[in-house]
Amino acid sequence: MSGSLWAALALVAVVGGDDAAPPAAGLEGRPSAGQVSPLQARIDAAPAGATLEIQPGTYEGDLFIDKPLHLVGRGRPVLVGSGEGSVVRIRAAGVTLEGFDVDGRGGGDLGRDTSGIHVAAPRAVLRDCRIVRSLFGVYLREADGSVVERCTIEGIRGKDPGEKGSGIHVWNTQGFRLLGNQVTDARDGFYIQSSAHGVVRGNAARDLRYGLHYMFADDNLFEDNVFENGAAGAALMYSKRIVFRRNRFLHNRGFASVGLLLKACDRVTAENNLIADNARGIFLEGSYDNVFRDNVIAGSDTAVILYDSCARNRFHGNSFLANLSPLLLVGRRTDTDFAGNYWSGNPEPDLDGDGRTDRPYRLVSVFDHFRGNLTAADLMTQGTAALALAAAEESFPVLRPIPVEDPAPLAAPQAVVPSATEIRAVRSLPGVLVSVTLVALALTVLARGRRKA
Repeated sequence: MSGSLWAALALVAVVGGDDAAPPAAGLEGRPSAGQVSPLQARIDAAPAGATLEIQPGTYEGDLFIDKPLHLVGRGRPVLVGSGEGSVVRIRAAGVTLEGFDVDGRGGGDLGRDTSGIHVAAPRAVLRDCRIVRSLFGVYLREADGSVVERCTIEGIRGKDPGEKGSGIHVWNTQGFRLLGNQVTDARDGFYIQSSAHGVVRGNAARDLRYGLHYMFADDNLFEDNVFENGAAGAALMYSKRIVFRRNRFLHNRGFASVGLLLKACDRVTAENNLIADNARGIFLEGSYDNVFRDNVIAGSDTAVILYDSCARNRFHGNSFLANLSPLLLVGRRTDTDFAGNYWSGNPEPDLDGDGRTDRPYRLVSVFDHFRGNLTAADLMTQGTAALALAAAEESFPVLRPIPVEDPAPLAAPQAVVPSATEIRAVRSLPGVLVSVTLVALALTVLARGRRKA
């Protein structure tokens, strides 16, 4: 199955709609008289730079903001759109909108990027808003320096992914900031394309296609986010110099599902992340010079899938816990550096007490090689055939596949292993806590044995 994983994910993307094209040339303008919000008159009359306080209530119709204003909702006023276009259309720099509920009524047109809040101007600030029943939640189009903070976005339930847009969609926007937002029931949680120098921190995307869908976007930072219950936690393509820290890629299971996918991505740094309970943990194809360090990759069917189109990638200081298979290598070569990681399936002791096991750990067996190049082999992963091949491999070295090994495995995890409470929250990982406990007990026994000797 893994040999066709990228093709399968590409099929999911096609079936679920094509985000890769830039937005349509036209922008929604001022709503017609029959679709305009009763608040429009106040906006038109306010001087540039004014602050407008909107009292509680329900306001039906669409808003058009073409001057710098600060709109503050008191008591969470509800903006209910016409159902024909974006509920709020921001077309001037320096607009702030905070404290509103926005209802898109489930209507509009994906081809016109119909959104709860559509921004096509720099330096917008959207804060503490709740957006429901909208094709796109927030759309930033050429909106440099904009901020979306503490917003909750719930897409249109019951629609197929191809019939709705992303929770937060960022296109050709530089220096954006997405902070503390919650996205559910959208096509993708966050879609970012051709946008650089952004910060995505403290967000959560759940129950959708991709938590993060990402293309042609360099030099962005992702910290402390949660991407879970999707076809992919994060799918990154054709991008460079991205940094991931302390994120969680959880429960992404199903056909071709993966926690973190890199396709033609270079110089990515991923550190201190938890990648757990995914069908595949990390997937790399056509990607170079990436660094994975101090991550926990746990409870996956396969921890790492690596194509031979990759080069000069490094895995150092990671903890691989309770995965069915550590590595699935697709192709006939690799120069990936796996050095100084902890592997829960490594039976070797640390008799000299230097923190490393006494022999290298081999990541790939003959059967794993077959799995990487023969789809049906996945069905026999835990069967007698796999055990027989492993035994034959040890007895007859001529059967050995491409040698991939960690030359100095860690004897104990050094990455930040989740606490017992956190591990229990990862539904399919009861074995992880057991593995960590057994490792600690084994190290204690070995240490006592050396002292007695």
